[in-house]
Amino acid sequence: QVQLVESGGGLVQAGGSLRLSCAASGSIFSISGMGWFRQAPGKQRELVATITSGGSTNYADSVKGRFTISREHAKNAVYLQMNSLKPEDTAVYYCNALVRTTQYWGQGTQVTVSS
Repeated sequence: QVQLVESGGGLVQAGGSLRLSCAASGSIFSISGMGWFRQAPGKQRELVATITSGGSTNYADSVKGRFTISREHAKNAVYLQMNSLKPEDTAVYYCNALVRTTQYWGQGTQVTVSS
């Protein structure tokens, strides 16, 4: 079992920045990939960014060049630095961890970008 706790969401004006953090606990040594997903009202949950245990990253086209995912193994944490935020980035952001074929999710943190 893996437990994930997100923090760092909030309200920001368009063009601003936020940094999301996710702390993992439990069977952390079995985690392969981690990532961030988001879900806006009335929309499906979508991938934002992922990072493997080796550090390879993948981003949604909509956030490339603006968001950066990073992972700190010593703290069992993953981060999402979000710059140049847009109103369309408004959503609940979820941390995700992959253990073999099982996905674990955090409770989510709200990000609201005002225009």
